Amino acid sequence: MQFIVYALSSLLVRVRGERGQDLLEYALLGGLIAAAVIAAIGLGIMTGAVSSMVTNIGYCVDFAKSTTCGPF
Repeated sequence: MQFIVYALSSLLVRVRGERGQDLLEYALLGGLIAAAVIAAIGLGIMTGAVSSMVTNIGYCVDFAKSTTCGPF
């Protein structure tokens, strides 16, 4: 009889101990998904600005006398 009580109590302790781990894993996964979505949206919004910045840097690096480098 003691063995059955010990086995059941051990099983309950094990189940309770893993609940927090599952919750933590789901929270981390949710945070990772949220960060990826925010990064994708930010990249989509900033694409025009980044393209313009790279073009302007290209004008400054270009050593042709016909282009001028300055704040745009």
